[in-house]
Amino acid sequence: MLIGNKSDLRHLVAVSTEDGKSFAERESLYFMETSALEATNVENAFTEVLTQIYRIVSKRAVETGGDAAAAASSSVPSRGETINVKDDGSMLKRIGCCSN
Repeated sequence: MLIGNKSDLRHLVAVSTEDGKSFAERESLYFMETSALEATNVENAFTEVLTQIYRIVSKRAVETGGDAAAAASSSVPSRGETINVKDDGSMLKRIGCCSN
């Protein structure tokens, strides 16, 4: 995943959106621009990262096909904890983004 940060500062851009998208495409990466100041795509970026991790782990679990030896040698956890990224009790939502 490639994230272009500080999209609110267009006048200071070092890498154009088009260049970022082209690079991401060449490298088979997901591309997104974010701005914490304007709260643009920040939550979407985290959600996308978690979604991609889930897809990779799920794919590995299917590929092992329940083979205990293969499952033991893979990085797929046998148990896990569900993470709710929309949980209103999160630390970020309690203190706010970018607080001092």
